[in-house]
Amino acid sequence: MTPTQPDPAERAKTFRPHRDDVLLAVLSVLAGLLLWSLGLYSTNNRHFFPPWAALVPLLALGPMELLRRTAPHTTLAVGTAGVMADQFTVGNLGTVLIFTDLMYAAVVYGKPAMARRLPVTTGLITIAVTIASVAWLRTPQALMIGVITGIVSFGPALTGATLRNHREAAEAARLRAEQTALLAEMDRSQAVVAERARMARELHDMVANHLSAIAIHSTAALSIDTAETSREALGVIRENSVQGLAEMRRLIGLLRDAGAEQEAVATPSLDGLDALLEQARASGAASGLDFALRDDRPPGEPLPAPVELAAYRIVQESLTNALKHACPGTVRARVTRADGLLTVRVESPYGDRPGPRAPGSGAGLIGMRERTELLGGEFSAGRTGSVWLVRAELPAEEKAVTG
Repeated sequence: MTPTQPDPAERAKTFRPHRDDVLLAVLSVLAGLLLWSLGLYSTNNRHFFPPWAALVPLLALGPMELLRRTAPHTTLAVGTAGVMADQFTVGNLGTVLIFTDLMYAAVVYGKPAMARRLPVTTGLITIAVTIASVAWLRTPQALMIGVITGIVSFGPALTGATLRNHREAAEAARLRAEQTALLAEMDRSQAVVAERARMARELHDMVANHLSAIAIHSTAALSIDTAETSREALGVIRENSVQGLAEMRRLIGLLRDAGAEQEAVATPSLDGLDALLEQARASGAASGLDFALRDDRPPGEPLPAPVELAAYRIVQESLTNALKHACPGTVRARVTRADGLLTVRVESPYGDRPGPRAPGSGAGLIGMRERTELLGGEFSAGRTGSVWLVRAELPAEEKAVTG
């Protein structure tokens, strides 16, 4: 079956009368038959046709109730013809009631253009019939013809339009609520992803340095099996293990519930770079690495906390990468502040490295780039001559960071 051919079961379901419509059709026809059998006609002064002729419009309009939802345009046309034909007989109130329901259904279930047009059209017809009746009959009773016309045609159309407007407004409100919920879910998902990325960066930056030192010295201890080497390696391993555990405790403290009471935890800042390089010297001595720091920041000019933390982590990760991959030589870190920017540069010797290496996955470079870009800065890393250069420019003004 091609996509352009509807499913027969679906097509049958579409044209299947609603249960309420079936009940409405049966009751309407039975009520009309009962009124006719009792001789209760809507008028007794018309003798164009015999009394039984009033049943013809009734029996023609009754089945139209079955199609009032699926074919409102057709049912309204048949209903209009039927109610007009009823006026040439003794009349049946059942026929008129069926027509009012068909008018109501045409507005509620019909196309939007029909729903907009019918109240206006029936209103104009009501006014025209009222004026014509008064002008022709010139009696106060002629106004009743206009009133009845309005009740039969304009009233159902106006009621249907009101109900349809309420339904459309409710549907629009439901769609807006669903869209709002979808946007909220998307925001929540993005927030979760961003938070997971932030936690991953923080965890990597905090423990990678210590674990890299542990891996390098444990590999050295296994490669050079002497008591002095093993003792020195164990000392470095213990120191980095303790520091790494402290950093992990700090991260766990940050991840606790905001409402829980907890001690204030210190956020790393650029003032801790000296201690960071001292630790790197102890870890890199076995690999022939030395570390030097040049801090050219003007004194007394504080930086935004996110910039402080990002710059510290970039230096920390750069030193960690140097411990893993740099060849013997001096690793130089420099921090400068000028023209509203904080510039971080770390140069490490690039080349073949003897001795043990710690494995790397590239997550450190990704984390440094993400930290920089989140603050609106620029990041670059790559080989420049005989050195590997990591460079990050971060906004040093509070407005630039928060804006």
